Amino acid sequence: MAQPRTLALDAMGGDHGPEVVVPGAAISLERYPALSFIFFGDEARIAPVLAAHPALAARARIVHTSHVVSMDDKPSQALRRGKGSSMWLALEAVQKGEAHAAVSAGNTGALMAMAKLILRPMKGIERPAIAALWPTTTAECIVLDVGANIGASATQLTDFALMGAAMARALFHVERPTVGLLNVGVEDIKGAEEVKEAHAVLKQAEELPLDYRGFVEGDEIGQGKVDVVVVEGFAGNIALKTAEGTAKQIGYYLKEAMTRTLLSKVGALLARGGFRVLKEKMDPRRINGGTFLGLNGLAVKSHGGTDALGFASAVDLGYEMAESGLIERLAADLESLQIHRLGTETHSSG
Repeated sequence: MAQPRTLALDAMGGDHGPEVVVPGAAISLERYPALSFIFFGDEARIAPVLAAHPALAARARIVHTSHVVSMDDKPSQALRRGKGSSMWLALEAVQKGEAHAAVSAGNTGALMAMAKLILRPMKGIERPAIAALWPTTTAECIVLDVGANIGASATQLTDFALMGAAMARALFHVERPTVGLLNVGVEDIKGAEEVKEAHAVLKQAEELPLDYRGFVEGDEIGQGKVDVVVVEGFAGNIALKTAEGTAKQIGYYLKEAMTRTLLSKVGALLARGGFRVLKEKMDPRRINGGTFLGLNGLAVKSHGGTDALGFASAVDLGYEMAESGLIERLAADLESLQIHRLGTETHSSG
């Protein structure tokens, strides 16, 4: 039976604020009735929208603040001026144990900077990462890092592998998720030194709770070759944005082709069921939400321009992460990794 979970929502984050956050929470509550919410932000804006959703209002409270982190604020500015903002208070609620996860559609850099300061990285983690769900031809996979860090050492890449595997076990319910390192080829001699070093470590780490499958190339992410794809944040963010842009491009081409002539319009009418399925599969709102992994608390980043349905997906992700006991699982996995590293260092020195 699902446990009651409370989520802290930055009601002022994103392009639309409460007008998207509140209806999104209402959609998620229908899916997960055990949820309750704390909305942080301008009460004068939140309350009227919340009043339109009585079921949600009965399981929610508002914490007022007029202080909001701008989408244009640099992370350093957000840290200096962000205390007491809707984003800060949502994260603080997780740190204090008042909420099981925080969800925000606000400034990504500010959210990561604040999350690192308030929730703190887990023991043994050098850098937290943003993990995104990625649609594939078989189901979904997890890709990380997709933008929290520029560059990553071999140690950090192996940390990402472990964090991604913990998330995969939580979401996909597989005991040993398959993991691959994103590279420019599958041969051992290819790629940056950091990637090759991480590859060598993961090949030897048989006691870790993951099934390492070696290198994967960019075109194999969407094939669902592995459950978890590990990459440093610069390349990961480019891959993510390229995939999103390609999906929009294909949608544009299809629409243009299906409306070009009378015959194509008739064909489109006959194939509308198939196009509906295609549209649903390619809808980025279904898998909206990036999880910050490697912190002593759960934080989920929603796309800033999404609608209520998309924000609900980010809320769902926060709930599922909390329900799965991700933090506890990851802490145990990190301990195993530290033991492996100590054993490797002892063997090398001996």
